Amino acid sequence: MFSNVHKSLVATAVAFALGSTAALAQTAYPQKVVTLVTHSSPGSGSDVFLRSITKYLAPIMGVDFVVENITGGGGAKAMAALAKAPADGSIFYATTPTYIFTSLLSAPEFTYKDLDPLVNVFIDEEILFTRSESPYQTLEDVMAVARNGEGKWGASTPGSLERQAMERLKTAAGVSPAIVTHDGGGEMTINVLNGTLDMGVGEFAELRPQIDGGTVRVLAVFSETRLAGAPDIPTVKELGYDVVVQKFRGLAGPKGQPAEVIAAWEEGIQKVLADPAYKAVYEAEMLSAAYRNNADTVAFTQKFAADTEEFFRATGVIE
Repeated sequence: MFSNVHKSLVATAVAFALGSTAALAQTAYPQKVVTLVTHSSPGSGSDVFLRSITKYLAPIMGVDFVVENITGGGGAKAMAALAKAPADGSIFYATTPTYIFTSLLSAPEFTYKDLDPLVNVFIDEEILFTRSESPYQTLEDVMAVARNGEGKWGASTPGSLERQAMERLKTAAGVSPAIVTHDGGGEMTINVLNGTLDMGVGEFAELRPQIDGGTVRVLAVFSETRLAGAPDIPTVKELGYDVVVQKFRGLAGPKGQPAEVIAAWEEGIQKVLADPAYKAVYEAEMLSAAYRNNADTVAFTQKFAADTEEFFRATGVIE
């Protein structure tokens, strides 16, 4: 027979176990298959982000994820596809500042206002790079060519944060190279590697194979300070050009997502970011976890869009 002390200890252990199970429980998801859409081409930053995170998120949420690339129009085609889709948790869009920029700069049929922000996941640092065989050893070498009225710089889609970063750098440096846009970072990287472009801008994650393979040389990072994981890379700002750029990465979906869908994503994202195996992956890619729940993501998106629109109007980019 158990003593009262033994019974108390057993009861405590059972209660703890039940409590732990409840804490680890994931809100049941109403869909078995979920499509995650990116406006970027295969191999680009958003594509890499989705394919990487879903490997670890699928078992947590009990969902099979499918990544679909809907390119064209700087995100306009992807936003249209999402705006017309059912709000049942079956499809979401990988958001970056691009979908705000495209909405403001090109006035597509469907804009960021036709989608509901879901959660934010990361801040992704932007880097400037050239091919390892190029004559450019430093960012200043690239600028020297640009000061002679020459040079070609690469960016992804016309409405992308990368394009805006290059435009801001051009203005800060007082130079006028051609800025060539592409359907995505993958295509742009090819043109850096074949020498068509002097340099390009992208993220560590999408460039990791080239960095590890020694085919590209990183010139600078657009962060406020040097990155802990790459302390040898100078910032654009410390090199004399006052430009700091950060890319958010999150998700948005068709308007009117059910509360249980939102809750499941909020739980799932927090769990996957805390997963040691995935944490090792995203930290190696210089991604900074920046989780925002649904309410905070909605507020953040609205403020980002309002601030961006105000900047574009003040600088005459839009009327």
